[in-house]
Order: sequence, then structure tokens, then C-alpha cells
Amino acid sequence: MENYLYVVICLFISYLSGSIPFAYIYGKIFKGIDIRQHGSGNIGATNVLRVFGTFAGIIVLLLDILKGFLPVYLFKIMFILPAEYSYVPIAMGLCAILGHTFTIFLSFKGGKGVATATGVCLALMPLSLLGALLVFIITVSITRYVSAGSILASFSLLMMEIMSFTSTNSMVIEFESTTNNSDIYRLIFVCILVFFIVYKHKSNIYRLIKGTENKISFKKK
Repeated sequence: MENYLYVVICLFISYLSGSIPFAYIYGKIFKGIDIRQHGSGNIGATNVLRVFGTFAGIIVLLLDILKGFLPVYLFKIMFILPAEYSYVPIAMGLCAILGHTFTIFLSFKGGKGVATATGVCLALMPLSLLGALLVFIITVSITRYVSAGSILASFSLLMMEIMSFTSTNSMVIEFESTTNNSDIYRLIFVCILVFFIVYKHKSNIYRLIKGTENKISFKKK
């Protein structure tokens, strides 16, 4: 029972961390405006970049990544729990992403969670994330569509995790006749993440099909 209480506390802390609306805070403190009333109205780094410029976009991007990375990473290095609790850091990561997209500080209306998910994946699966980031950079460099880069990067992350899971557990099954629960939890997490990102980008997908999606521009405001 005591361990379960710790788990609940950790999940709540992760949600609160993810809920911090850095885009909104930046706009209010440094520009005196509500970012939700400008650009796309989204409280994410991409809208900050469009409205306030590249420097502001990078600052908010890093902060949004950090709020997903820190709770998961700190938990992993500070706590050692039994194997049956291997799902906890993954669940914490999911809570951080949900915090960003449904932030308690802005009436449960937030961003799309890509930057925060990046921070979570950096703590959980850095090698797969590296490949996904490469796909994102190439896609955005060619198309200038952040939404397309985010969606394709999420699918590439899923493919790499599937390959990692298949190769790792085929060896485990061969030599030990068992599977690694943390690998299963991580794969389930990525599946949920891909669905979530695609769902949050449904309006962007519609605009991409229509050819009316906004392209990113790295200019000073």
C-alpha cells in the first residue's frame, strides 16, 4: 500500500510538471499578451515561434521538453522499485504529456504535447528518439510543416520501438523463456503516444490535405 501511495504521488507530480504552461507564462511576462489570443491560439513552442520569434520559440521548446524529461529521469535515478513497478516511469511520462495538453492551470486546455513527449522519450528511449528527431528535422527542413514532421517522427519512433522490442525479446525468449515487462510497457506507451499525436493534429492533417497548412518561418519578430 505504501508503494502505491508513492506511485500516485509521483504521477501527480508528473502531471503538475507537464501542466506548467511556459508559452503562456512567457507571453504574459515578456510581452504582456495572452498567446492563446494570437497565431493558432495553441500554447506550444511552434505558436510561440510564429508570434514572438525564433529565440522565444527555442526557449519555450526547451522548457516544454524539460518538464517532460525531469520527473521521469529523476524518478529513474532516485528510486529502485520491484519489477512489477517498471510501468511507473512510463506512466509518469504519460501524465506529463496529459498535463501539457490538459493543463490544470488553464482550464484543462493546453498544447499538442509533442515537445513534452520529446522530453519523456529522451528519458525513456533516447536511441529511438534520436532516429525520430532525424526524421522530424529532415521533414521540416524539406516541407516547412512542423505538423507533418511531428506526425512522421511519431510513426518512426513507433517503428524503431517495434524493431527494438522484437529483436530484444526474441533473444530473451530464446535464452531465458521470458519477456521484459518494461519493454512491453514502453511499446504500449509509444502506441498510445502515436494515436494521441495524430488525434491532436487532426485539424493540421485536414489543412495539409487541403494545402492550407501554415509553414514555419525562422524570423525575428
